[in-house]
Amino acid sequence: MREPLDPQVASVIDRIDRQGVPEWHAMGVECARRVEDEVFSGGAGPPVELVRNLSVPGPDGDIPIRVYRPEGDEPHPVLVYYHGGGWVLGTLDSVESVCRELADRTGCVVVSVDYRLAPEHPFPAAVDDAYAALEWTAANAPSLGGDPTRIGVAGTSAGGNLAAAMALRVRTVNGEASWTGCRREGSNRPTSTVDLAYQLLLYPITDHAFDRPSYEECEGHLLSSADMEWFWTQYLRSPVDGHNPFASPLRAPDLSGVAPATVVTAGYDPLRDEGRAYADRLAAADVPVDHEHYPSMCHGFLSLTDEVDVADRAMDTIADRVRSNL
Repeated sequence: MREPLDPQVASVIDRIDRQGVPEWHAMGVECARRVEDEVFSGGAGPPVELVRNLSVPGPDGDIPIRVYRPEGDEPHPVLVYYHGGGWVLGTLDSVESVCRELADRTGCVVVSVDYRLAPEHPFPAAVDDAYAALEWTAANAPSLGGDPTRIGVAGTSAGGNLAAAMALRVRTVNGEASWTGCRREGSNRPTSTVDLAYQLLLYPITDHAFDRPSYEECEGHLLSSADMEWFWTQYLRSPVDGHNPFASPLRAPDLSGVAPATVVTAGYDPLRDEGRAYADRLAAADVPVDHEHYPSMCHGFLSLTDEVDVADRAMDTIADRVRSNL
């Protein structure tokens, strides 16, 4: 029997509904961005020792980042964080509270990345920005108070998709796979400057598909199947891109050799089943993976730690996983 939706989560959803927020797919891109900023960018989060806005070189101009350094002895582990929003929405401000929570509870330097958004910048722009920021962070970790030998990636939803893509990309350019066309041998084979230790995937998007049961079972809980189809349409240049493992990590023919992972899923989330499937694929490839499932939660619940007790406890559990891996 399915566990009921948590009453505190239901109260949050009811409050948002009463604010008259349309579903994402029913709005234009600019309108959706304004609504996301107005409704979902609240909460400052706990204090940290230092917050600094920087920009780093990217493949098509500078990439804004925001660095959160916790209190305590240096060097800290480092977590490069990618926000959610279907690759269309989201800013550094919209994940301020989550990044502060992660820095405070894990003891990591958190580097939040403001990658380019679709549809103005379709796939693979976000992937390229995410990787450029990861490489820069690895090269400059000591100046941020971080340890370059303890670097992880993290993200929610579309950000979880990018984090998974980073783990694949680091593994691939180091010659552990050939499905992207990278050469396995020879002096001209590209290598990564990143020694990636961990990936934290929070209700990640992992597949360009809409046929899993969770898409039918989880309508009306802050994310719908129509929303996801709209996000994918904005993100991809054509449906062909949906088969690329850097867009759909679940479609990678081989996941062996990627960084150890924690995958978090929610019972009332259309992405539940593809997140579970990705955790299962990682385990089948002998990648160390912890799958943390919260059956009474909805998509985005980790942004609700101030209002939802289960979300607050989940954040503590996730922080434990991060500390044990980094």
